[in-house]
Formats: sequence, C-alpha cells, structure tokens
Amino acid sequence: MNKKRLFTKSVVAVAITMASQQALAAGFQLNAQSATGLGRAFAGDAVIADNASAMARNAAAMSLFDAPAISLGINAIDSDIDVKDAQYTALTQRGPVTASLADQQVGDTSYAPNIYYIHPINDKWAVGAGIYSNFGTKTEFSDNYAANEYGGMTDVKSINFALSASYRINQQWSVGGGLDVIYGAGKLQRSNKALEAALPGDGPLLDVDADGVAFGWNVGTVYELNDNNRFGLSYRYSPELEAEGDMHYQPGGGDIGNEKLKMPLPDMAEFSGFHKLNDKFAVHYSVQWIGWSAFDKLETSGNKVLNTYEWQDGWHYALGGTYYLNSDWTLRTGYMYDTSAQDQKTSISVPDSDRQWFSAGFTYHIDSKSNIDFGLTYLVGKDVSVTESTPNPDPNTNPVFPDATSISATTHANALLYGIQYSRSF
Repeated sequence: MNKKRLFTKSVVAVAITMASQQALAAGFQLNAQSATGLGRAFAGDAVIADNASAMARNAAAMSLFDAPAISLGINAIDSDIDVKDAQYTALTQRGPVTASLADQQVGDTSYAPNIYYIHPINDKWAVGAGIYSNFGTKTEFSDNYAANEYGGMTDVKSINFALSASYRINQQWSVGGGLDVIYGAGKLQRSNKALEAALPGDGPLLDVDADGVAFGWNVGTVYELNDNNRFGLSYRYSPELEAEGDMHYQPGGGDIGNEKLKMPLPDMAEFSGFHKLNDKFAVHYSVQWIGWSAFDKLETSGNKVLNTYEWQDGWHYALGGTYYLNSDWTLRTGYMYDTSAQDQKTSISVPDSDRQWFSAGFTYHIDSKSNIDFGLTYLVGKDVSVTESTPNPDPNTNPVFPDATSISATTHANALLYGIQYSRSF
C-alpha cells in the first residue's frame, strides 16, 4: 500500500473514531418515566408514590401502596437543536480551505411510552413490573451537509423491562430492589464523499444498525418520619451493553458485523424528600447523580478501541411543589438544574450543556380510584462553542486531498417535553 493510501485510511480512522464518540455523547439520558414526574421536574419522585410509576425511581416506594395500582402513559420529547456559525476546514495540496456552512436544525420528536403495575401481597411485601426508558436521543443532519463525518445521523433508544419487590421492615423503614432487563438499539451514520472516494472500499464511512440486551439491578429505601414527611434513597446499576448487527466501518476493514460494540451505561443514585405542610400544599425535592465518568471508551469485542473519553459525572437538582386544590384537581410545578456530562470534548451531533427545567402539571381525579395526569416541561440549554478536528496522523506526508478536516460551530439545544398518563387503583 502506498503512502498516500495509508495516510488517507489513517485520516478516515480518526474521523470515524470521533464520530463514534459524538454518537454516544453524554446527552442521551432520558428523564421521561412518567407524566406525573414531568409536571414537577421529577422533584421528589423517589419517594412521593402518588401512582405506580414511582417504582421507576425507587422500588422501595412500592411499600407505600395498600392496593394494586396500574399506570400507563406516553411522554413526547420535542427537541430544538441548532448548529450555527459553522466553519468547516479541509486541508488540501494548496493548504487549508475554509468554508461557512449553512445553519442546521437537527432536533426531532421522540416518544417514550411507559406502563407500571404494583401488587401488594400483604402488609409487608409488594411486587411490581414496569416498561419504560432511561436512555435515548436522535439527531439528523441534511444529507448534503459538508461535515457529515461529524454530523450525520444518530438514533439511540433503550427499553427497560423492570421486575421489582419491596419489603416493609417496620412502620418507618422499607427496602426494595429489582432486576432491569435493558434492550438497546442504535443507528449511526457518518459520511464524507471526498474521504469515501479516496478509499478502496464502498459505502459510507460508518453505518451501524445494531442492538443488544443487558442486565442491571437497582436497590432503594424509604424512611417515613410520619404520614406527612418521608425520604427516599435509590441506586441503579447500569451494565455495559453489547450490541451486534449490521456494522460497516471502512477504516476498520469494512464489514465488522462479526464483532460486538460495547457501550457502557452510567449508574445512577437519587435522594428525594417529601413534606406535606398542610392539607393543601406539599414541597418535594431530589438530588440525582449520574456516573457518566464510567463511559471511558468505546470499543468492539475484537479489541478495536474507537475512542477514549473525558466525561464527567452529571447532577440533577430539582425542587417542586404540589397544591391539592380540591377532590377533583391536584396542581404541581417544579424546577430542575441539570449539569452537562461533557467537559472538554464537545459535539455537534449530540449537543450537551447545563440545562434548566421549568415544569408544570396537573392531575384530574375521575373518581376515587382513577385519574389522568398531564405534565409539561420547557427545557432551556446554553450556547456551547464546539471545535472538533481530525488531526493529521503523519505530518511528514504530503497527501493529495484531503488529509484532515475540522469544524468550529455554536450549538444550542432546547426541548419541549409533554406527557399524559392514566392511573388506577383496585
């Protein structure tokens, strides 16, 4: 293989490595387990237990139910993601050539359905089952975007199948835990026509359509000071998911569908409090830690390390209030400050920043055993200056075209989240 072809393959390898990093950036956690929680920015969700969706945040909260309960609903995430003021540079024989790229709106609407059932066995034991999602994101750049080795299409989804049990130790303490069966699927596409033309193979730089199943677990506890004041603490272990399917990676030798893609997911811990101040009003709060520093590298089962990472752990701080208007209506609101897990490494394909959540919602009680919840959140991000590049792996060579690319841009991500949910006790 001549020096030019060896160099070009090296450049593409680095480009795809960075593309894979962006595809699984820290911004793919979902907070969309229930419409009830959405209406209060999930403040207090590990301990409030006002419907069966409580088991998604803390299995021990099932001990607070004295009758079977079911909840089912759907949340929509309508993301508004702008990539603007982009400057794209490609090195040629004549030196670097820089062009301004048109602004891109790469957000999309995703849906997160959920269903939960809790069944108290006696005054000590309760069991529950749920289906919901903890992770997901989607962005898609236009097909003719010049920097699609950094943009392209990213679609990551997960479904969590949960089986849980709780045990009431005494009047104050309850504990719980469960098994999580996590199904994950991802579609990733990255392309650059000039780079692809310089390679001997066919197809885009990266084209992945893969899925897999992994097993995690969770534990939690609830402490009831009295009927109006209680605290909850939960911990969720998230596994490393191995995905397999159709995977094409040109610098890795084309078809690598015989290998598995290893995707580490973050553990999560949450502390919540709930205080009913009088017959009309309650305050509640949560602090959640997300262990994104565990997302240290992306590699295949064939020991191909696509990239290493510099993520930092994320935090959520949420405060909310509930107003019990009358026997028919309950009103709620909340605020969350959500910190970015990306630090030095940033991305145009999955933009991430510190975010603020402004939430409101209500419950309409159809009768004494059934109700409908609605939740609405406006999520506001920050402008982030992003610079990404594909470094020249061998500066002593003199390739023809191209030998490296880079992009600088400003990203901003807002979102509107809304959900509806039906709950019933028996």
